[in-house]
Amino acid sequence: MKTPNNPIHMPSLGFGTLIPDPALTISATKEALAAGFRHFDAAERYRNENEVGEALQAGLAAGNIAREDIFVTTKLWNTNHRPERVEPAFEASLKRLRLDYIDLYLIHTPYAFQPGDNQDPRDENGNVIYDRGVTLLDTWRAMERLVDGGKCRAIGLSDITLKDLIPLYEAARIKPAAVQIESHPYLPETELLEYCKEKGIVFLAFAPLGHGMRPGLLEDPVILSIAARVEKTPAQVLLAWAVQRGTAILTTPKTADRARENFDISPLPEDAFDEINRIQTRQRLNPVVHTGVPGFIPQVKEDGKAKA
Repeated sequence: MKTPNNPIHMPSLGFGTLIPDPALTISATKEALAAGFRHFDAAERYRNENEVGEALQAGLAAGNIAREDIFVTTKLWNTNHRPERVEPAFEASLKRLRLDYIDLYLIHTPYAFQPGDNQDPRDENGNVIYDRGVTLLDTWRAMERLVDGGKCRAIGLSDITLKDLIPLYEAARIKPAAVQIESHPYLPETELLEYCKEKGIVFLAFAPLGHGMRPGLLEDPVILSIAARVEKTPAQVLLAWAVQRGTAILTTPKTADRARENFDISPLPEDAFDEINRIQTRQRLNPVVHTGVPGFIPQVKEDGKAKA
């Protein structure tokens, strides 16, 4: 996806790598590549960049695909917002992913956590320990220097609100190339989308299928009715709607069949597109924009086991 003011060539259909199981990360990433996905979204916080890198290298070799044919994003975690921590974090991600450069590097959330090796710093009451000694602009300046260095092609932000994006955009020397935001028919984020279009920022929607939550978007009567009418699955309808309104999207199919399904989308009839736009339900699934704590990522105890 390329906008008039934005040079990045991000494929509209992206594969998100938030998969807790290492073996499944490898197999699903390979299947996505085989199905046609050329856009892969990773993150330091997902703790599986090694597996994503292994799968991409194997898939590229097996499919005779060049590195330039894929678009890879990864993200700076909240504990690395201090300017002196940004480049080491970036280099560590680059090494784990086994790549020479990153197409897009995002600030994972606008919230800075206490710096250190513990990705989820908490006080004795279980509350997140924030770092009040660094601003988002401080972190952004360090991100800009990564682009200057050449190993990072573009930078952006994730889980940011329009209110926080505007001052950052206005102060930035290198403008955000993309923002990654939860968006679907229950959370269209229309105002943010319009701002991104105006400024040439790629709007990248995560959870376009409602993160698979049941009951949810995949069972919405409007979506089901349109799916039957156009002879597509509910997932294909939701993904087509997202692309049609001008956003790029991330999905996480974990099997070959699901990857092929999610990659096989086509434009909706105008009346169906308008019908989805008229859905009145409003629901945010991930509270990360309010706290900096992603709701889809399991917290991990000191012993390495996921919390319930």
